[in-house]
Amino acid sequence: MKIGLMGGTFDPPHIGHLLIAEQAKEQLQLDAVWFLPAKLPPHKQSTVTSAAKRLELVRAAVRDNQDFSVSEIEFERETKSYTFDTIRELKRRYPEHAFFFLIGADSLVSLGTWHRSEELYKEIEFGAVARPGSRYLIPEGARVTAVDMPLLEVSSTDIRQRVARGRSIRYLVPEPVRQLIEEWNLYAT
Repeated sequence: MKIGLMGGTFDPPHIGHLLIAEQAKEQLQLDAVWFLPAKLPPHKQSTVTSAAKRLELVRAAVRDNQDFSVSEIEFERETKSYTFDTIRELKRRYPEHAFFFLIGADSLVSLGTWHRSEELYKEIEFGAVARPGSRYLIPEGARVTAVDMPLLEVSSTDIRQRVARGRSIRYLVPEPVRQLIEEWNLYAT
């Protein structure tokens, strides 16, 4: 099976994440996409929402798509979640699968700063998602396949700010995610 891996903080997950996963699934001919919420993201000092609640938000976001699922592999560690370690463990557990790590094309520029990046390039191919007309700056040694994405301006930061200002986030996040944000009173000031 060909599996797309989508890592992130997902604070909160939104329609952009789902659209990226769907476009990658189609264009890379993936059998499934696994979402990998980071318990302790290495690039952030802290998260707004607890790891347990972010995990539940991702589960709510993907539950209506049979080709999407959530992996808790990064919740098995008590240390920061590095992509290299996660990929190594997934390949050990599922040697029969081919994995693609899905990232935004803008992240290719910083890929060389990732933990054990040179070794990571040898472990996995990347699906780089970009808006039409975007340029790909591929680090030497990285295997990257382009995934085209329709123009969509949405971010987790914007969603948190909208909630804090009392603005609607309907249609920016899946409805089950919106309901949990409201029920848990997340991001409100």
